[in-house]
Order: sequence, then structure tokens, then C-alpha cells
Amino acid sequence: MNPERSSVGPDQIIGILGGGQLGRMLALAGARLGLRCQVYAPEPESPAFDVVRRITEADYSDEVALARFAEDVDIVTYEFENVPDNAARFLSSRLTVRPGARALTVSQDRVVEKTFARDCGLDVPDFEPVDDEADLERALARLGRPAVLKTRRFGYDGKGQAVIRMGDDPAAAYAAIGRQPAILEAFVPFEREISVLTVRGADGEVRHYDPVENVHRGGILRTSIVPAQIPAATTIAAVRMGRVLAEALDYVGVLAVELFVTADGRLLVNEMAPRVHNSGHWTEAACHCSQFENHMRAVAGLPLGSTERHADAVMQNLIGADVEAWRAIAAEDGAVLHLYGKRDQRDGRKMGHVTRLKTLSRG
Repeated sequence: MNPERSSVGPDQIIGILGGGQLGRMLALAGARLGLRCQVYAPEPESPAFDVVRRITEADYSDEVALARFAEDVDIVTYEFENVPDNAARFLSSRLTVRPGARALTVSQDRVVEKTFARDCGLDVPDFEPVDDEADLERALARLGRPAVLKTRRFGYDGKGQAVIRMGDDPAAAYAAIGRQPAILEAFVPFEREISVLTVRGADGEVRHYDPVENVHRGGILRTSIVPAQIPAATTIAAVRMGRVLAEALDYVGVLAVELFVTADGRLLVNEMAPRVHNSGHWTEAACHCSQFENHMRAVAGLPLGSTERHADAVMQNLIGADVEAWRAIAAEDGAVLHLYGKRDQRDGRKMGHVTRLKTLSRG
């Protein structure tokens, strides 16, 4: 018997595609359960490399490396939605990948994603696909201005987006996003942005975390506040939307759904992420079982943990130079600091986060 594969408790090696901070936090959470992790990522010195049993540093198109990786792990998950779905499908032919490759296919293309959510009976901002400048002019004529032009693929933290207002040149906006296949979305005059995290186990059990209110600046999430200041009926509706999408995808793991809340109480799906999510980082400090642990539980086929919240919280991302205050933050009572171990500090780069806990409100 291989002593490395014999243990009291879960006896699985989880492969993680992607070596960023989310992969790092997944591996740390898995270790608490006795799960060992191996990370596959093309970037050298990835943050997750510091905390796993083994690494595979190779491109996602390298089928030889992918095949070796598949032989060395029991189950595969991923930390970000832009893992090429071809890599996920290649691995799926050899072992279990959770969430399944379909979740990647749906979430990687904004037109496919919006169409999927709409076909599930959920409200989304009105939209039109855009493949050239003529398409953009037709889309603007129907949707009006202001409108938001986004690349169909690979945009994050506000990248690959342009708002087109009255008087703006559509051709310049299209050039600004690289003249790539795009989607034009009607501008939503939302009152607040929230997100809901749903976790679905391998046995179909579904749990959810309390919806959080998110504040963005420059397209980057700055803070997440829980509980969100929304009526109980809105909470129920948001939770239902997360469940509908998870079940429609036959999803296993944590699914994040970002929503717009309008002044009249409507909820519209902005986007979804088939992974643990920045707006759920507070769960590691304020919940009995974090989003990271619950994702690893689901992936490994273990019982889900409690998503109950034991404190109110405000999570703040430490972006760029913000991280230089880490020592003062570490001295704060009620502050839970998490640094990602990144070597290079850059403007706009997420270097860590802090969750400040408050007494649980009873409403």
C-alpha cells in the first residue's frame, strides 16, 4: 500500500486548474479535511504553489502534461472560469471534473451566459450580440444609450468593457475593446449590486450563503458587505435564482451569481462564475464553513458544511499599495487578514483581503 494514499479520513488527491489566490485558498481549505492538492498552472511562482503537495507548470493546451496530471490525481476542479474548456473536456474523458465542463462553456461567453440564464426563466439586462461595427450600430438603435459594450470572452475586473453614452463614438468604443466579438447590454439603473453563493453537493444537496452587497470602483470589487441591505423577499428571490442556475447546470461546487437590484425591487442576472468568488471571501471568517471548504467538500463528494453566518462582516480587498498597511491591519481587533503571498505589487492587483467582523444583527 502506498503510504501517501492511506489516511484516516478522506483519501483523495484533488487537482486544481489555476494557481492564483483562489487555488491557494481552496488548497488550504482542503488540507483541513485531509485532502491533498496538486495545482496545474502555466504561470511560474503562482500563489498556490506554496501550499500544495505537487505542482504541474505547463500550458493548458499541453495534452501530455494534462494526461500526466490526470494520472496523479483523483478528481479535478478549477479556480477560474477562463480555463480553456478543451482542457476540462480532455480531463473529463479520463476522470471526474467538478464543476463539469458545461459550466465553463456557458460562463466563458457572455452571450451564451445571458441566453442560458434567460432560458432558465431569469431576468437579464436586454442584450444584443455584436460581431462588427454594423452590428453595434443596429444594437444601439434598438437598446438605446447609455449601453455597455463588453467582450464576449475573457473580461474581468472591468477589463474589456466600454460604456457608450450620448455623443460617444461607437467605433471608438469598439476599438477600445480590441474589435473583438462582443455583447451590447442595455444600461441598468440599478440601486445596488449583490451576489449570492450557492453550493451544490455531488448528491444534489443545495445550500446557500447569505447574499452580500458589493461595491466596485474602476471595475474592481472593493468591498463586500453582509448582510446586504435588501428586503427578505429579495433575499429569497436571489437564493432561488442561484439554485435554479446550479440545478440547470447539474452543478457540483460553489456557484457565484452577481445580480443587479433595481429601485422597484427587480433582480437581473449580471453574470455568474463557476467557482469560489471574491465576494465570498468573508465566509472564511464569518461562517461555520467557508465557501472554500464547502467547494472542496462538494468536489470530493463529502457532506456539505453549514453555511450559517455567525457574524456580520465587511470584506475589503487589498489592492496594490493597500497591502502596505498589512501590519496595522493585523493589529486590529476583529480584523481577519489574509495575504496571498504574491511577489509583485502592482496597481490594480489583488494582494490580499481583510474581513472585519461585527456583532451578528438580528432583524
